[in-house]
Amino acid sequence: MSRPREFNIECALQQCMEVFWTKGFKATSFEDLTRRTQVKKQSLYCAFDDKRALFLKALALYREQQVARMEQFVSLDGSPLEKLKMMCDASFTPSDEAGRRGCFMVNSALEFGSSDEEVTRQVEMMSCEMERLIGKLIRSGQEQRQITNRHTADALAAHLSGALLGARMMEKSGASPERIQAVLHTSIALILP
Repeated sequence: MSRPREFNIECALQQCMEVFWTKGFKATSFEDLTRRTQVKKQSLYCAFDDKRALFLKALALYREQQVARMEQFVSLDGSPLEKLKMMCDASFTPSDEAGRRGCFMVNSALEFGSSDEEVTRQVEMMSCEMERLIGKLIRSGQEQRQITNRHTADALAAHLSGALLGARMMEKSGASPERIQAVLHTSIALILP
């Protein structure tokens, strides 16, 4: 009879996600993961198979959390334009150098490029979900004449999504919060009627 697991899988996955997010896949050792989770290597292997499988589950968890966070903005009271501004402002909070992790999804896309199909799939899923939610707000804003109709909602959603992802890269590379906010505020200004 096998022994029951003695750790919370969801908690361990969250902790592993934090390590991968900070260090990246290649620089993360199983020792880093076991140290952070306080779970033995064999137990992590039993629960997640291997480091790559654990990384993919962590990436999926990050995507799910970020999409849920964006859905919260969509459901807030306020105009579509106000919600988009809040979404942009909430994406970045001033932090010290150690806190400049950027976006786990963007970091992973840069680390792997297109060499890993499953990582690429996670990145594409996140991008599609971001654009869908931003597009929903933009369509509503266009109907209320708060957002330009010079371009389609899909084109504007792709633009704003790209600006958010680019801003996350700026964050990771050390750009000041003021510079990042200026980029995002300009992106919002460009979608006004």
